Amino acid sequence: MARRRHVPRNPAPRGRTRRPPSRLDGHVAVVAGATRGAGRGIAVELGAAGAIVYCTGRSVRGGPAVSGRPETIEETAELVTAGGGAGIPVRVDHTVPREVGRLFDRIRHEQHGRLDLLVNDVWGGDALAEWGTPFWQVSLEKGLLLLKRAVDSHFITGRPGVPLMIDRGRGLFIEVTDGTSATYRGNLTYDLAKASVIRLAYGMARDLRGTEVTALALSPGFLRSEAVLDHFGVTEATWRVAIPKDPYFAGSETPRYIGRAVVALATDPGIARKAGKAFGTWDLAPEFGFVDIDGARPHWARFYREARRARRGPTQSS
Repeated sequence: MARRRHVPRNPAPRGRTRRPPSRLDGHVAVVAGATRGAGRGIAVELGAAGAIVYCTGRSVRGGPAVSGRPETIEETAELVTAGGGAGIPVRVDHTVPREVGRLFDRIRHEQHGRLDLLVNDVWGGDALAEWGTPFWQVSLEKGLLLLKRAVDSHFITGRPGVPLMIDRGRGLFIEVTDGTSATYRGNLTYDLAKASVIRLAYGMARDLRGTEVTALALSPGFLRSEAVLDHFGVTEATWRVAIPKDPYFAGSETPRYIGRAVVALATDPGIARKAGKAFGTWDLAPEFGFVDIDGARPHWARFYREARRARRGPTQSS
């Protein structure tokens, strides 16, 4: 991440794409929740940019944390290293403060106090969100566990992680969420978790005023994660076959797309201007000029809006 003294005096003219340098050689990053999905995509793209990436999560070889899912943090770390960075897997339950504290103590020791980027993608709620069930009928046990994994964990992780960046004099903290608007997400506990993450980024940014550390929230669009591809019975190479099953799938994106968004943010000398705000990959791709791995530039917000309009049909005049 560039030092603030390199921030240009004048922003780029409107209509022109700003393209910051995409290298993060020697930068130290933590991707919390790097086992699969967006977390893995982010870790891999940071590795491709040359970063040292601590890949954390609960699923390790011989000890999966999510039933039916084979992905592990070791695999993610290997992909990071194969891409040109240095992947370091660390098993961490981010709802346990003691384990999180040990993670950052290790980084302080191994990297001599250097931490440039903390991406908080901890989730663990897929099996807990009861879609189609009103809040007064959902399982209280499942709902509280979802909030513990998806909200408590983010506060538990940010609290000891951010001071390393403050001490260093600069850094970027990204909270990964789902969506950037106040629109209801269809399930109360899920919605509360994702909205809370956005609010965490906002509140943290307020507390970080006067430092050189920036906090913000970032969302992918319809993510073609490993689990989503398996659900549709397709691979990344054949994903379009599933569009007839769900027309919205046509506007989807790979986990690497949000990874490229993170690299763009981490190399943006004007990142302080984004403090406390929530962004989608669709907001950042036109600004920074990155594309998905297939060369496409998905814009989920626009696609969803247009698809919804098409499904409703022409408006009847009164």
